Amino acid sequence: MPPCPNFVVLLLAQARCLKRSTHHKSRMKLSKDKFIKARDFILTNARMIERRLFDFHFVNGSKEGVFHAVYAYRNADGGFGHGMEPDTASPESQPLFSIMALETLDEVGYLTKEIILREFMPYFESITTERGGIPWMLRPKSDYPCEEHFKTVKEWAALSTTAPLLGILAKYEINIPWMEKAEEFVWSEFERIQDKHVFCYLCVPRWLTFLEHTKNWSKAERTINDLKNWISNNGIICEDKTDDGWGLYGKPHSLNYATSTNSILFSIFTKDTIESDIEELINRQKEDGRWDTWYGISEGTKLEWAGMQTLWALKTLKNYDRIEN
Repeated sequence: MPPCPNFVVLLLAQARCLKRSTHHKSRMKLSKDKFIKARDFILTNARMIERRLFDFHFVNGSKEGVFHAVYAYRNADGGFGHGMEPDTASPESQPLFSIMALETLDEVGYLTKEIILREFMPYFESITTERGGIPWMLRPKSDYPCEEHFKTVKEWAALSTTAPLLGILAKYEINIPWMEKAEEFVWSEFERIQDKHVFCYLCVPRWLTFLEHTKNWSKAERTINDLKNWISNNGIICEDKTDDGWGLYGKPHSLNYATSTNSILFSIFTKDTIESDIEELINRQKEDGRWDTWYGISEGTKLEWAGMQTLWALKTLKNYDRIEN
């Protein structure tokens, strides 16, 4: 793996300094009883992927278990479908779902260079657009249930699928001809980062995968600074903790951008902001153990989304050492 660029080293050093300054005398933690409630909610309501990921992160579960759960969504064309995101039950392969599969296997350390090239890249290359990038979603060809916006989705190249794919390729030291035009597309998209229709906080972690691993460090440094300025100065953060949508789509808080102290974006938030948002996150747990969302096309998929959100909350609290032993 190439050496970490100096600017990333500096950003991580800043994050560690801020991490030391976030130690309060009495930091709120998720109690053991509430952790068990969250665990039980995941084990009785979430999809197999979230249950296997919970086992991996909290019970020393195997990466092979996660692999088998993810590959249940794989199609013969090498892509992933079948409602891997609960907003659609369509069986067809989708670019976003295939990126989600790739990211999940990377998260647990299952990926290898060979797996990526043999089992993922043929699908991604087959759906590459003229601009060099891959789409976010493709309109479902079936009449399976889905959110209305999937039926009219624009099938053009997207930053938030192409960037993380390039980031993972770079992370595993893969260099193939496909990447050249894809990188040109990604950098051109970053140049218009302040266009609202390009920007979504749910996508930012995927952008960071690319920015952390690209060899074009000077462009990455400039883009990260642009991201920081955009988030800090454009009213992106939802500061109204009475808002039921706090932390959900369109109303992000600091932890959506900095899920751990090692995040490149951690340093843009004050220790008081991080602390306040951690406390609010803990307080938003429901009586049955879940962290809820308003997402879902049925009662069943609402539970699936809640399982995903609950796992995210637990992983974030673990990253900040906010779960009682």
